[in-house]
Amino acid sequence: MDEPAQPRQARGAIPASLAREDLDLYSVEELDHRVVVLETEIARVRAARERKLSGRAAADALFSRRPD
Repeated sequence: MDEPAQPRQARGAIPASLAREDLDLYSVEELDHRVVVLETEIARVRAARERKLSGRAAADALFSRRPD
């Protein structure tokens, strides 16, 4: 028997839920770990953004009209 599929979360739902989380419940060590995890995610997002910008620049260069 197949298990029912999990509904996909809306884009941005996870960061929004993280922003609402009560940080008073965490120890200093847990907060330090959370900072490392979030900094790693920020680096990953920045790298993805740069790839998209590079792809856009390449497409713009390929399809732009050059003056004769």
